[in-house]
Amino acid sequence: MTHVAVDLAGVCVDYPLRTGLSVAFSPRPRGPGDAKRALDGVNLKVTEGERLAIIGANGAGKSTLLRVIAGILPPTEGRIVVDGSVAPLFEFATGFEMERTGYENIRIRALLQGLTAKEIEERLPQIADFSELGPALAQPVRTYSTGMFVRLAFSTATEIDPDILLIDEAFGAGDAHFADIARKRMLALIDKGRVLIFTSHNLGLVNELCTRALWLNEGHVMADGPTHEVVDAYLRAVRGG
Repeated sequence: MTHVAVDLAGVCVDYPLRTGLSVAFSPRPRGPGDAKRALDGVNLKVTEGERLAIIGANGAGKSTLLRVIAGILPPTEGRIVVDGSVAPLFEFATGFEMERTGYENIRIRALLQGLTAKEIEERLPQIADFSELGPALAQPVRTYSTGMFVRLAFSTATEIDPDILLIDEAFGAGDAHFADIARKRMLALIDKGRVLIFTSHNLGLVNELCTRALWLNEGHVMADGPTHEVVDAYLRAVRGG
């Protein structure tokens, strides 16, 4: 029987539109004008070894869906079950101790992801080598570019060998060389039965990496199926054809 790693049923997410005292005295939205529905009744099952792309225009709900799967954002309605360790790779600066070095941040992040101190020290050389950040790992991460954040976060998360890898558009901030070796590492994880869920506007990369695609539009699932079919349907809609 195929193992289901991610299972969403009727998931809705509302973002409150009110601010200030109105939220303080009445934090829950009272009507349709009080909230924006970012996800609306999303049903999704992702099985072991699948490579799923989430596509759609800006504001479609792609990043919201990733955050729900990661456990960062609770659904307003619906049910979600995630079976396995999750490595979310987005908002790369979030969670970094900006005054600490790259090495120190590797240790902090690895601890948060469940490794022991001994395991971290054993894996630290491999993480450092894969990141290719060299002497910069001894510098405070506040000096890092976005691409360097990507390298550090990706190298740490994937060395921990997660069951479910979530990658947002920011992955594209890495340079072409790092993007190539990162792609090879992702495929190696997938070969071991790991799950990849990937959002990007780079449809060429989506077609290359993913075997299945989910098209979102204003929080609704428009299509879910083989990548090329869903990407073609999305492009026809975008072009008005």
